[in-house]
Amino acid sequence: MNSPSPAHGTPRPPASGTETGADVAPEPGTAPSRGAARAPSLTRPDGTPVRVLVVDDDPDLAEVLSGALRYEGWEVRTAGDGASAAAEARELLPDAVVLDVMLPDTDGFAVLRDLHTVLPDVCVLFLTARDAVEDRIAGITAGGDDYVTKPFSLEEVVARLRGLLRRAGMARRIDEGPRLVVGDLAMDEEAREVTRGGDLIELSPTEFELLRFLMRNPRRVLSKAQILDRVWSYDFGGQAHVVELYISYLRKKVDVGREPMIHTVRGAGYVIKPAVAR
Repeated sequence: MNSPSPAHGTPRPPASGTETGADVAPEPGTAPSRGAARAPSLTRPDGTPVRVLVVDDDPDLAEVLSGALRYEGWEVRTAGDGASAAAEARELLPDAVVLDVMLPDTDGFAVLRDLHTVLPDVCVLFLTARDAVEDRIAGITAGGDDYVTKPFSLEEVVARLRGLLRRAGMARRIDEGPRLVVGDLAMDEEAREVTRGGDLIELSPTEFELLRFLMRNPRRVLSKAQILDRVWSYDFGGQAHVVELYISYLRKKVDVGREPMIHTVRGAGYVIKPAVAR
């Protein structure tokens, strides 16, 4: 990892969106302190704080990242190499890991393989200084869920972690109730079960999050941009077709053989509403 260089600027708290990375030297007081925290907007399903392990051999960067995550009200620990990461993971049992690809004693892919032996469902966000397609493929093939290229904004890291945790069912918003109902469609958010007319509907994690967003906004037209921001938690670089694809998946599971509930509003977006009885 490169040495810090103040010429590239300094990170600020997550709300600023300032970029940070391996070659950025944080100044004292520029990130939320260890004790700083706000009321959590996202918790584990049992109501306890989300647990995150940050693995990076740059102590300044690890401190800035952990400060931003603690500001979310989450429980955070750090590790500077693969060996300490394994020890911390066994003690903390994290819901998510922010993992640098390049470590002094090993690489992030090897660390991930070790983590999966203990925590097969843990969400992993890779940090990498390389943005080549083969590097992204290597991370996903190794079992990573997402990646961020340095330099990055703290706000982006937090947003991506939120999205990964929610899609994996490892966290929920404080203000979310356990059950949503629209017409004969019902969702138990805690059990992560969806039924229509009493029939169980099997959904992937992303399909579940998309349907949940629609059901939390019944009769409201949601644009593709709103759906991308809420369900995927970050911009796909204009790839709005991913929304169309997952809407089609949902329709095949929710509406097939029944009166449709998911509708396209041409030029505006999508809406869910109770089916019209015929």
